[in-house]
Amino acid sequence: MSDLKQYVEKRKVRDSKFAENDETGYLEFEIGVLLWQTREEVGLTQEEVAQKLNTKKSAISRMENHAEDVRLSTLGKYAKVLGKTLYLSVG
Repeated sequence: MSDLKQYVEKRKVRDSKFAENDETGYLEFEIGVLLWQTREEVGLTQEEVAQKLNTKKSAISRMENHAEDVRLSTLGKYAKVLGKTLYLSVG
């Protein structure tokens, strides 16, 4: 089980409101966590990513914590700043 799935399972146990909405909000949550984890792995701060994207640190924080309505083009730019490639799959 991935670290993300383990985190979600533990949080569902201790947070009933999170557990109620886990299916509807999971995708946005997962995207935000992936952004945060990848940024951390690369060793950049939110401020550094914001500077490279010509935006504010608060915008990066919103993306990582509330990833709903993030444009694919923005995700692609974020990935590029981290030296990564964004892949999209529909299954």
